[in-house]
Amino acid sequence: MAGVARWVTIAVDAPGTRRGIPVVAAIMGRFASDDADERDPDAGQEFWLVRSMHFTTRHFAEDGREYRDCFVDSDGVVRLPYGRDHDEPQDCDDPITHFAELPTLPGTNVHYLLGEKAKTARANALEEGHNGVHGALAIS
Repeated sequence: MAGVARWVTIAVDAPGTRRGIPVVAAIMGRFASDDADERDPDAGQEFWLVRSMHFTTRHFAEDGREYRDCFVDSDGVVRLPYGRDHDEPQDCDDPITHFAELPTLPGTNVHYLLGEKAKTARANALEEGHNGVHGALAIS
């Protein structure tokens, strides 16, 4: 079984209005640099990395702040698309430059299942041989 994903430049498109869609996102930023970081070789360096996240059209942070059309990681950190108007109150330090949708669950066309549906789909996928490496996720 092979899954194929393609990177989309955030300036060209966004995940759209599908709330909660799981994605991998390319994040750009700069490691913190201060006097305490003298021994850290990465301090002050720019980075570009990939994290799994989900896209949402509306998110409320723990502090009550509301975000629109944003990416949220598993730690609840909100990141915004690169190139948003910097005068906008939703500006962030580590924006998303690209994203790719994650593949669906083996043998299904969905990203998550709950309860009995999850149990049945998992059993079916294991019985049908979706339990080994049958391909690779190619991101281009």
